[in-house]
Amino acid sequence: MKKSTSHVKKIIILGLLFGVAFLLNIALGQVAIPLKEIIKAFFGAPNVRDTWEYIILNFRLPKAITAIFVGAGLSISGLLMQTLFRNPLAGPYVLGLSSGSSLGVAFIFLGAHFLPLGLASFFTSNTGILLASCLGSLAVLILVFLVSKKVKDTMSILIIGLMFSSFSGAIVSVLTYFSSAEQLQRFTFWSMGNLGNLDWSQVVILSISVSFGLFLSLLTLKTLDAFLLGENYAKSLGIAIKQKRNHIFLTTGILAGSITAFVGPIAFIGLAIPHISKLYFQTSNHRILFIGTSLIGGIMMLLCDTISQMPGQNFTLPINAITSILGAPVVIWLLVRKKGIR
Repeated sequence: MKKSTSHVKKIIILGLLFGVAFLLNIALGQVAIPLKEIIKAFFGAPNVRDTWEYIILNFRLPKAITAIFVGAGLSISGLLMQTLFRNPLAGPYVLGLSSGSSLGVAFIFLGAHFLPLGLASFFTSNTGILLASCLGSLAVLILVFLVSKKVKDTMSILIIGLMFSSFSGAIVSVLTYFSSAEQLQRFTFWSMGNLGNLDWSQVVILSISVSFGLFLSLLTLKTLDAFLLGENYAKSLGIAIKQKRNHIFLTTGILAGSITAFVGPIAFIGLAIPHISKLYFQTSNHRILFIGTSLIGGIMMLLCDTISQMPGQNFTLPINAITSILGAPVVIWLLVRKKGIR
């Protein structure tokens, strides 16, 4: 009873931090906007500056919503992979989905000159880049499903996923070698990740796909608890290992694949947030971890995006740089503190 009360208190604290992080993300940037004006803009009140209202409703609000779904989706997919493989270094991209997306986009940015003029102009548009990223991620996911039918050992699938990543990375390196400086620049900017390029229609599509992936992950929570004690224990409970494993692969593919397609590969979040959540809640119960990991992931992405906006400055830092710089030392400190090493 005490533990459940403690978990509820911790979730309430995270909820409050989530609200603060959300408001800070909306308020801070190149132009600072007072909190009172933000609330007015949300409720459509009169006497709000047109420029402030435009910035809030057409730029910062969609970007904040994107950050929330990206943080929650990558964090949950990281939790799924770490539990399935029982490997603390597993993340949402361990199956090679990010590398597949990068390969699809690399073909567009670095190999568009091989396409007919009409196709090249379509695929170099935002819609074409999104489609190429989705197709690359989907291709890798299909390969993972095909391999999982032939391979019984889950750890072998992990190694094969790493091989997919290496293979895709090698092809990207070859394309890079034969590309111009302008092509390389476009691909490099995409690979840095960007939360601010989405319009409202794209935010809606991303929100629906991530929400669907989160719903599918909810259906795996009991299975994940069983997997913590090994596949043999899960089998003894009557769990269909292959079916549930494919369910988890599909869920991770939807979450990580759709997020990478819309905002590019985002480092650190999916790998580190599950560890932070476990250390914060001190539990292996995936019902608690699902809520906590989603909230912490959203908070972390909002904070990283706020820092990347460089409040008061006229430039923006790459979101990937901020997630790694801010997150890696936090995880190292938490792990060292947990083990009592000084």
